[in-house]
Amino acid sequence: MLSVNMVAMAYLAASILIILALKGLSSPVSARRGNTFGMLGMGIAAMVTLQLDAVQNYAWIVMAIAIGGIIGGVAARKVPMTHMPQTVAFMHSMVGLAAVLIAVSALYDPQAYGIAAIDGGLHMASRIELFLGTFIGAITFTASLIAFGKLQGLLSGKPLVFAGQHWVNLILGISMLICGVIFCMTQAWLPFLLMLAIALMLGVLLIVPIGGADMPVIVSMLNSYSGWAAAGIGFTLGNNMLIIAGALVGSSGAILSYIMCKAMNRSLINVLLGGFGGDTSGGVSSQSAGSRPVKAGSAEDAAFLIQNSRSVIIVPGYGLAVARAQHALKEMVDVLLKQGVKVKFAIHPVAGRMPGHMNVLLAEADVPYDLVFEMDEINSEFSDADVALVIGANDVTNPAAKTDPASPIYGMPILDVGKAQHIIVVKRSLSPGYAGLDNDLFYMDKTMMLFDDAKKACEAILQSLE
Repeated sequence: MLSVNMVAMAYLAASILIILALKGLSSPVSARRGNTFGMLGMGIAAMVTLQLDAVQNYAWIVMAIAIGGIIGGVAARKVPMTHMPQTVAFMHSMVGLAAVLIAVSALYDPQAYGIAAIDGGLHMASRIELFLGTFIGAITFTASLIAFGKLQGLLSGKPLVFAGQHWVNLILGISMLICGVIFCMTQAWLPFLLMLAIALMLGVLLIVPIGGADMPVIVSMLNSYSGWAAAGIGFTLGNNMLIIAGALVGSSGAILSYIMCKAMNRSLINVLLGGFGGDTSGGVSSQSAGSRPVKAGSAEDAAFLIQNSRSVIIVPGYGLAVARAQHALKEMVDVLLKQGVKVKFAIHPVAGRMPGHMNVLLAEADVPYDLVFEMDEINSEFSDADVALVIGANDVTNPAAKTDPASPIYGMPILDVGKAQHIIVVKRSLSPGYAGLDNDLFYMDKTMMLFDDAKKACEAILQSLE
């Protein structure tokens, strides 16, 4: 067994590695190194924890690690990139469930966790920690399951709103707090279980009114919740490593959520209270998608425009991920670069279904990092671009965000694709995006629609270029 000082030093080293991991993940260039630091840090933390005196039965631990490792390994190989957001949401739900189960176990047998008072009960501080960890974990669990269902298509992506919804949430929230206070005063099981049941219900009610277009923010916010749930249980277990790791995940997730809210012109308070994602039908143009004229073209037309351009800005979206077209797109970009065409990628903060979705997709195809730019870095360059090539992106390019005060996405920062000299949009149909809104970009005079699967379109353009 390790001494107390050795454990403290090992946890400190693991904490530093996890901090370096977060720093590395802030840029695609250093993301691989960041992942390595993170895995090393968590590996050290896990091995040290298994050496603690409190760990008595290794059989159950080894069995759980084996089962979890097999499931995780299979999932990592089987889950496609397009399903990564719902996979992340599901993992958040498991973190929340783990926090709840640990809290119930600690309340059932506090002596096993070394947190029992002289009379065999729990200290007041431990009761408060259990209360916080339990209700945050319970909300994270059910909220993440609902987010998983929406992203997976098992549940409707449309907001589910009913009269008095905020009042119901408020009453439930106050009731949960009252039960928590009673539990902290009495350590009785009934108020604890009532508080747990209300928290589970709140997790559902906070997410169902949120529309599909706002899911990237929700995934980020649930990441923060799972971190705080882990930190709360870390206090209960007296494990400094769990406290530090949970606090880092919780704070970084909250910061990312704030950045995402700014990118979508949302209020962070509304995210926390489940109060946004309302009506997504109000911004649809008066003319239906089928009645408005569009200019359709072929892959050969698109290749001609691109090949005779000085500069091209490519805007990838979720459709690119669905078609797994990133590798064909990379080949097309290589040909253009050899022909002297200046190519850049423009990434919107909420493109795809989760933060960084498009960055990961392009990195998977070995697209050079110096060709990939965030919205704030490249938006001013669209007016100088000869061609803006939009592949599978929709809501993040919708001019209604700037021109239509009645639109649900009005005020959301978008990529200024409409300022380019020519616009090519690769899309299978004129169907609305995840926000349920028609996109005025498709009907501009300088826009050419290429109706096809993103991968097939990229391959056809590539063939014409060659």
